[in-house]
Amino acid sequence: MNWVNLDWPLIAEATIDTLLMTGFSLLFTVLIGLPLGIALFLTSPHQFFAHRLLYQSLSFAVNVLRSVPFLILLIVMIPLTRFLAGTSLGVQGAIPPLVVSAAPFFGRLVENVLKELNPGVIEACRAMGANSRQTVLLALLPEAFTGILAAILVTGITLVGYSAMSGVIGGGGLGDLALRFGYQRYQTDVMFVTVLILVVLVQLMQMFGDYLIAALQRKKN
Repeated sequence: MNWVNLDWPLIAEATIDTLLMTGFSLLFTVLIGLPLGIALFLTSPHQFFAHRLLYQSLSFAVNVLRSVPFLILLIVMIPLTRFLAGTSLGVQGAIPPLVVSAAPFFGRLVENVLKELNPGVIEACRAMGANSRQTVLLALLPEAFTGILAAILVTGITLVGYSAMSGVIGGGGLGDLALRFGYQRYQTDVMFVTVLILVVLVQLMQMFGDYLIAALQRKKN
């Protein structure tokens, strides 16, 4: 493997593109998925706004989006992506399908985190006369913060893998670099380096997330 002849500036640019795709996609995923998860929880049976039809509709939509393979979603969303982002290529064009794919996944994780909370928290809030908004903002979300943070970590790692797949339609980043040079031009050294960088990124995210969650748990206890 010839490390000297590798185009390191191009690899660095692709790495930055992957970080940008992951970062912005994760931001929008949390902004959309967190309210979605809260809505799923609140409309589920025996909760504040229990509504069977609304819950089943939201749950069905989430399950449908989660069941569509990401590569197919990338292709299907090309017209919508062009409308929203102005292009279906590069970092800008990869963000909408990444968010559409990850937001339902994150929303379901948030719902599960809230359902795992001690029911006594809600009962105590009700006994003190707190309304639903106060209960969610001042009790449920602070109590579930560590679990939501873990869900963000899992979603972020998932987005790293999805961002690599976006290279199939010219989404930029390390996936695009691996496809154009590593696969189509048979440059195995480029393929190896891109995979290595992706592995390192995931490991760093996992280590930082684990450290942060452990620190919050120690502080909480």
